[in-house]
Amino acid sequence: MISPDELRALHNELALFRLVANAVPVAIAYYERHANTCRYANREYAAMFGRDEASIVGLPLTEIIGQAASDRIQPQVDRVVQDLVAINYERELVDAEGDTRYIEVNLLPHVGEDGQAVGAFVLIADITRHRRAEAALRESEERLAKFMHASAEGIVFHKGGLITDVNPPLLALLGWTLPEMLGRPTLDFVAPDQRQQVAEVIAAAPEITYDSAVLHRDGTRIPVQFIVRTVRHGDEVLRMTIVRDIRDRIEAQARIHHLAHHDPLTGLPNRLDFIGRLQAQIDHAMKRGETMALLFIDLDHFKRVNDSLGHPVGDMLLQTVAQRITGALRGGDLVARFGGDEFVLLLAGNPSPQAVQDVADKLLAAIGAPLEVSGASISVSPSIGVALCPRDGNTPDTLIKHADTAMYHAKAQGRAHCRFFEPAMEEAVMAALAMESRLAQAIRDHEFVLHFQPQLTLADGSLRGVEALVRWQHPARGLVGPDEFIPLAEARRLILPIGQWVLHEALRCAVAWQRAGLLAVPMAVNLSSAQFQATGFVESIQRLLAEAGAEGRQLELELTERMLMEDVPAVRATLLRLAALGVGLAVDDFGTGYTSLAHLKDLPIHCLKIDRSFIHELPADRGAAAIARAIVEMARSLGLRVVAEGVETQAQHDWALVQGCDAQQGFFDARPMAADAFETWLRARRIPGR
Repeated sequence: MISPDELRALHNELALFRLVANAVPVAIAYYERHANTCRYANREYAAMFGRDEASIVGLPLTEIIGQAASDRIQPQVDRVVQDLVAINYERELVDAEGDTRYIEVNLLPHVGEDGQAVGAFVLIADITRHRRAEAALRESEERLAKFMHASAEGIVFHKGGLITDVNPPLLALLGWTLPEMLGRPTLDFVAPDQRQQVAEVIAAAPEITYDSAVLHRDGTRIPVQFIVRTVRHGDEVLRMTIVRDIRDRIEAQARIHHLAHHDPLTGLPNRLDFIGRLQAQIDHAMKRGETMALLFIDLDHFKRVNDSLGHPVGDMLLQTVAQRITGALRGGDLVARFGGDEFVLLLAGNPSPQAVQDVADKLLAAIGAPLEVSGASISVSPSIGVALCPRDGNTPDTLIKHADTAMYHAKAQGRAHCRFFEPAMEEAVMAALAMESRLAQAIRDHEFVLHFQPQLTLADGSLRGVEALVRWQHPARGLVGPDEFIPLAEARRLILPIGQWVLHEALRCAVAWQRAGLLAVPMAVNLSSAQFQATGFVESIQRLLAEAGAEGRQLELELTERMLMEDVPAVRATLLRLAALGVGLAVDDFGTGYTSLAHLKDLPIHCLKIDRSFIHELPADRGAAAIARAIVEMARSLGLRVVAEGVETQAQHDWALVQGCDAQQGFFDARPMAADAFETWLRARRIPGR
């Protein structure tokens, strides 16, 4: 007999069993073997078939799950009770809402004391979440695999610093096979100097993008960008690194940097690059107490080459000059193209003044050597200015400024020279700046006046023409000659307003004297290159003639040889338009430039003025006499009139007369005179005789 306490304990144990059975998320039932009826079902099992725990007990299997389902499951049940084996299988079901669900069924035999099965336990678990998670994982793995293989960039998965997977592009980039890389440390494939940084990234596990480098199997270093991300692969947390080959980017950056710091024509460092290097060299020299020399090189008359022969020839000349400068360098010297026809050269390492001069002499010879272009020989000479560090400055700006100043003094010395900077040069620069400022004020205050010098016919002394010459009536210095201010005015383009005033005033005087019956010959006016090349120049001449009430024949414009060689087609077109107005055209200072008489025959020029430098040496200098004689003879052959400039002596007058010059101009006849004095001179002559 069971005591009340034992019975109570059994009831408690049964209640606890039911509590546990109903708490687990698994459907549990027990079927006896012979009647195949349900003897126990927990709440989950009963609810699965639309019943409660009480009503389901005692029902046969066929009534609970239906005949069709019972027929499918019966063979499994028979095997469990006959063979006493546990069976596990899965089923796919469609619930009342039409959703697919997955269950896992476990059938377990209940063996009696006689060793025979007396029933079977049924455990059914809803594994829909597991199956969906597995499907999602498979789908994720498939997508990842497709991404790995479809990506053009290298991808590596690693965990704890060891490689777990590598895609084909990365294998190709590194030159290894997949079996050779799997399981190896990622650092094995990183460039040695980058391993510490990569190891720190692996340890810290950040999501980061940074530049690094890997090694090809053959040892070649390959610059790459690492894009590191954390990914979940099932229950695993892996590190995924995209390995991007950045060799093209590095090369492009190098090209951009080179273009930013080098001159594309010559390949030399440019101004920006040179100044940076110069500063570094100055810092180095100052710490060591060393000296340096900066050479500023400018090509003389380079614009003439460009204008007469074209920019392709000019570019070729610049490239050749760059090569010649480079060829003259010592070890450690630095050269750069500053722009246009300017080059700079830095001599470091305590060069002595004589060593600097030797380099400059070498450059003068090398750069000035003729260059063969299209069968023609051309050459340019350099003017070189030198500034010494620290004597002349210890900053890039100061050294460059002083070397540039010295270079301009070399040009003023006659070009093809080298000059070392001197403090007096800077004083001259400051004086020029002051002169420029004062010159601008002189234009505003109308401080310019004209002086006039006659041109007389050699045969009979009659007046052939008059040249108007500008002077500056300085309030403090008195009368200032053109040699002191015209070069500065041309350099600063102040010559344009000055030139316009000269033309206006010269025409006003010419018309006044012509109306007074004192002047019947042209008024000659010198032109600057800036005036001649200015937009609308011919129109401005037309306007000035109209304003003065003058005819074109009353004006003669004097141009230099150099002006005729600048952009020859444009020059010819302008001269033809001026000639069509009746304006006379003469070449001033002939013999000092490069114009050929054959070139002149294509231009509407009617007069040549032999430069005073040849006349000054006559008749004693046989060379000057030969040149002047040749000019006269060739001019005659082209039907051009010839004027001898700067005639001061009887001997020069006689020579010009004998050689067949048409007219002369100089102190021998008359010095330049102010307007009122020249008018008196005209009245005394009583045109046309003396």
